[in-house]
Amino acid sequence: MKYGFVKVASGTPEVRVADCRFNASATVEMMRTAAQQGVEVLCLPELGLTGYTCQDLFLQPTLQQAALDALEQVLSETKELGLVCTVGLPVRFEGKLYNCAAVIQQGNLLALVPKACLPNYGEFYEARQFSPAPKGLFWYDWKGTQVPFGTDILLRHPVEKALCIGVEVCEDLWSPIPPSSRHALAGATLILNLSASDEIVGKAEYRRSLVQNQSARLLCGYLYADAGCGESTTDLVFAGHNLICENGTLLAQTPLFSQELAVSEIDVQKLETERSKNTSFVPNSQGYHTVWLSDWQADWKLERQIAPYPFVPADQTQRVERCQSILEMQARGLAKRLSHTRAKTAVIGISGGLDSTLALLVLARAFAILEKPMEEIVAVTMPAFGTTQRTRNNAHLLCQALGVSLRQVDVSATVRSNFVDIGHSEEERDVTYENTQARVRTLVLMNLANKLGGLVIGTGDLSELALGWATYNGDHMSMYGVNGSIPKTLVRHMVQTVADASQPDLKEVLLDILDTPVSPELLPPDEQGEIAQQTEKIVGPYTLHDFYLYYAIRWGFEPEKIFWLAQHAFAEMYTDKELVRWLENFYRRFFNQQFKRSCLPDGPKVGSVSLSPRGDWRMPSDACATVWLEQVERLKQGLEA
Repeated sequence: MKYGFVKVASGTPEVRVADCRFNASATVEMMRTAAQQGVEVLCLPELGLTGYTCQDLFLQPTLQQAALDALEQVLSETKELGLVCTVGLPVRFEGKLYNCAAVIQQGNLLALVPKACLPNYGEFYEARQFSPAPKGLFWYDWKGTQVPFGTDILLRHPVEKALCIGVEVCEDLWSPIPPSSRHALAGATLILNLSASDEIVGKAEYRRSLVQNQSARLLCGYLYADAGCGESTTDLVFAGHNLICENGTLLAQTPLFSQELAVSEIDVQKLETERSKNTSFVPNSQGYHTVWLSDWQADWKLERQIAPYPFVPADQTQRVERCQSILEMQARGLAKRLSHTRAKTAVIGISGGLDSTLALLVLARAFAILEKPMEEIVAVTMPAFGTTQRTRNNAHLLCQALGVSLRQVDVSATVRSNFVDIGHSEEERDVTYENTQARVRTLVLMNLANKLGGLVIGTGDLSELALGWATYNGDHMSMYGVNGSIPKTLVRHMVQTVADASQPDLKEVLLDILDTPVSPELLPPDEQGEIAQQTEKIVGPYTLHDFYLYYAIRWGFEPEKIFWLAQHAFAEMYTDKELVRWLENFYRRFFNQQFKRSCLPDGPKVGSVSLSPRGDWRMPSDACATVWLEQVERLKQGLEA
């Protein structure tokens, strides 16, 4: 286990119906194969030591004993394996036969979990041979050792406290109230399901959806192991459809009829964090018995893909759908505010940059919803000392393509007048030089909105708010901020989505805006008239900052874990020293700039991360970053050693 990640697998060993010795050997072989891949928790199919399709042979004492002998064989031959594994077999207990999951580790039988819900419809007749799990906890005598027997059993790791395993068997999941629901509320972050689900048309899709939805509902990891093609085909066919899901996300699955292992990693710390924030998730472990697992350390490499752009879907179709959905949410939120305030118009500062472009596109969409003419939108360009010809031209072309009214207000004279008022030299190009321009621009917009009876629409995005890359009471302030929960990495794709669906004149200007370096343009251009002040050279790459923002705020990960994930996500893009440098900068800026986020204007939440002081993020403005930066410092020292 590493930083809460547990290497897991579900698989389908080769099986021969009623040949328990062969099945035991195949089980051992798959366990060893999994162990070689670093698997720490393995789930195998229902009744795998006998085969699921033995029918009335299950009632034969000979087969029952052979199954117990097979279990003993598996335990004897896997003493050296640290992984936790579930295997299925019939177990006679106090005069009744039960369909059981045996939980084993290092040659020890840790628990027996009987199936609670027996299917006795359609092609299934389990109630003919088996009894449903009895209520309560019992003890099964296994060669002189008392083993817990019952459904309400949890298996916990002694070191990684977030790893807690619950077990259910096949139909249990398909029932109206699965045992796994109780297991999760009792603390199980990982559910193992030993199954024998036959294959019919459409069932694979339903099965996959069922497992995904249960993992989402329970905020858990879910391993589903299915019986395979070695089962009897007298009436049924089994395909070995193995699944691994985490909180609604399908991490791995095997092709039908493949007899393969599905392998991935599940982040149990992330699941535990999500549960801690969810007030609907009310723990209740009453009546549960805890079995402590042995501590073990497997050697494995992270195979699960860590997306470098967590806010941006990798699939193009999904990306376009998400961008369109967010645009609609932004526009609907803004339309409601404009309608409620009876605003005669909307005023927006347009710079020719990405953020103001997206905000203007949203504003135009809101006006279309309200069936208001586009010319009632007032876009204002406010050139000053850093404005380049490229961005100025793009601002004009954009407004022309959208059909909105455009005003130009050169704020240079007002800024210089303010310099005189406060005794600041124009030659001193410091933060005062920059922020005075930003505040004067906001003053122009606010006063113009008052004059016209409209609202000022804010343009700042989520990434800028996280880093405090906004002038307090300058571009930081508006009457409604439509981009406040859109990270910079997603802003780009949203503008691209609109460009791809636009007429040639609008598309051309949007593509050039996308190609323009991100800049506040508060310092004079270089000698060639190009943008001299590039944001990412000052605060760092937004790609990294959005990655850090997602894992630090959405999931509450510690800096060391975020760095470890970043190493996997950006192995080909950034060195370890670059990752740590900008991670330190992220934490410093995030803590120092909270005061700006404590007084943000209204704006729609559209994703899983928001920094609104009225909603998702409430933080004291004078909180210390010490404990976070100490971890970053240890990372720096480790790289220098």
